[in-house]
This record gives sequence, C-alpha cells and structure tokens, in this order.
Amino acid sequence: MRKGIYQVTIVLLLTAGLISPAVAFPFQQLGWQDLIKQVEFDDPFEALTPDQLLDLSLVARIRETRARGRNVGESTQRQVETAIQRLKAADIDIDGLLARRAEIRELRGQRARAVVDELDGRQVSMPGYALPLEYSGTKITEFLLVPWVGACIHTPPPPPNQIVYVKSKNGIENKGRFTPVVVKGAMSVKTAQKDLYLVDGSASIDVGYTLQASAVEPYETK
Repeated sequence: MRKGIYQVTIVLLLTAGLISPAVAFPFQQLGWQDLIKQVEFDDPFEALTPDQLLDLSLVARIRETRARGRNVGESTQRQVETAIQRLKAADIDIDGLLARRAEIRELRGQRARAVVDELDGRQVSMPGYALPLEYSGTKITEFLLVPWVGACIHTPPPPPNQIVYVKSKNGIENKGRFTPVVVKGAMSVKTAQKDLYLVDGSASIDVGYTLQASAVEPYETK
C-alpha cells in the first residue's frame, strides 16, 4: 500500500513540475563500447597473428608491385619467398585471403559506421576527451568527445561510432585540447560531418552521435 502511495506521489510531483525528470530518471552510464553496434561477420584476418599479417601484407604489396610492371630486388624476393613458406606452413590460404581483402574492408567499414539506434533520445552520462570546435568568448560551446588523447590530431580519427559531437549551451572553460570530461545530456543518434581546424589546415570528421549537454564536469583520470 505504502509503495503504491509513493508511486502516485512521484507522478503528481512530476506533473506539477516540483521535481525534475533528471531526479526521477538518472542518467544512463555509457562507456565507449556501448556506442558500438554488434555487426557479426566472418573475418578470417582476425585469426592471424601480427607476424602473419605482416607476411601477408608483404606478399600482397609485392604482387601489386609486379602487377604494375615493376621489378623487385633479390633481397625482397627472398623475403617474400620466406614469408610465403611461413604462411603455407601455418596452413594459411594466401590466395583466398587476398581475394577477400576488399570485401572484409567494406564489412569492417560498415561495422565502424554502425550506431546503436536504441540510444536515441536517452539521457546519458559518458566520459571522454574534449576536442574543441567552436567558442563563445573564452568558453568552448561545441566539441568532439573522443575516447583517447590525440584522436583526430596526432592519430587517425576513430570510427564514426566512437566520436560524439557535443553542444554545450553554457560552454565549458577552455583548458586546451583533450581535456578529460564527463558529459551528461540527451543523446541523438545522428550522423554528421564536422570541420576540425588544425595548424596546417582543416579536416572533415565523421561522427555518429550528437549529445546536447546539460552538464559537463571534470573527469579525474587515473
């Protein structure tokens, strides 16, 4: 009985606007893996060791060189023959794998772009590093939330489903690039392209999510 009265009271308070939905419905805690939609396919390259991948890459590169009518030196030829021997000894289908490279590359690209539609409209909280895009005075009002320091600047951009475009109405203090933060707000599953201005020009970054921030807090990294 008491539980029923409590539930009715909560509903009445929400209707009257005396408590906010944020209090009644806490933010869903998200990690970066939660933004990745599981796209299952058979990827034969995942079964190879790093050394086997290097050997296969060498074989592919030399085959492409020869296909363009260019010769390779004796030393390189010996390296390729040794690589082929190692791959065959491990019972690896060289021709079969090389024939599927374009197909697997496309499937990996699809997986990298796949977003989790169920997150659309959710109130979420997630940590990351802020990469500034737009300013209002001294405050950052728009930024990319990325999973690691250096992303898009010192290393290639993460896949679109690992980049979140954040808009902050009140802005956050500018503490430089890659400030660790926790962003809370409404998530939209909406792909977009954002221009990131660099010292030597600009880059167009594909993003898979947009987050309208209601709060941006410092994040203490270990």
